[in-house]
Amino acid sequence: MRASTVDLVADTARAAAGRRTIAWLAGGLGTAAGAAGGWLAPPDEVQGQAQRLMYVHVPAAWVAYAAFAVVLTASGAYVIGGDLRWDRFARACAEIGVVLTAVAIGTGSLWGHLVWGTWWAWDPRLVSTALLLLAYAGYLALRRAVAERTGARDGGDHRVARPAAVVGAAGFLLVPVVHFSVVWWRSLHQQATVLAPQRPPIDPRMGAALLLAVAAATLAALAVLLHRVVRLERRLAPDPSPATDRVGVPVG
Repeated sequence: MRASTVDLVADTARAAAGRRTIAWLAGGLGTAAGAAGGWLAPPDEVQGQAQRLMYVHVPAAWVAYAAFAVVLTASGAYVIGGDLRWDRFARACAEIGVVLTAVAIGTGSLWGHLVWGTWWAWDPRLVSTALLLLAYAGYLALRRAVAERTGARDGGDHRVARPAAVVGAAGFLLVPVVHFSVVWWRSLHQQATVLAPQRPPIDPRMGAALLLAVAAATLAALAVLLHRVVRLERRLAPDPSPATDRVGVPVG
């Protein structure tokens, strides 16, 4: 193989090793967060053991926010530069954000059932979060519909990327609505504790467990994002012809 081919294979191997390292770190932090949230941190004085759902619910919601922020940023970068790689990042982050938003709604529903006695309430935070989920599920559905109608490759065609960028950026407008809904309207949800302007009224052990859980969820989402983008790149890459080697570089 040519020297450039060897370099490409080496770079690919290093990138794969980096993704595995991130995945292992996420697993280690997740284990530590599980131990801290399950045993080290005390139960809440009012909510009891049900409060431990916070260590899944809050990280899922915060990392979903981050994923949708990347959708906004990547969509803007695509519109400015026209590079379809940004569109692939936007698609992958939207998928992650939708899954995590569904996790946040599911764990929040269970938490509400245990604390409020109901699975669902027409609470501003719940309703706005459901709308956020629908907005980005609609974003993914739009991508698929445009790809099927035009015969374009989702993630590899401007005919899909252009309308998706508009919808992906517009959908982010719901994120501040979700976050500040407990401030703007009367809500069953409590207001901010960790990011409150005064000293956070939270047990340090609870705070440590929550920070570990957020860090684990962030790294896990990053590992999934990188893996998903690589899979999209490989799926969209042209098949090597008989005149090329295994990585698609002409032989000669």
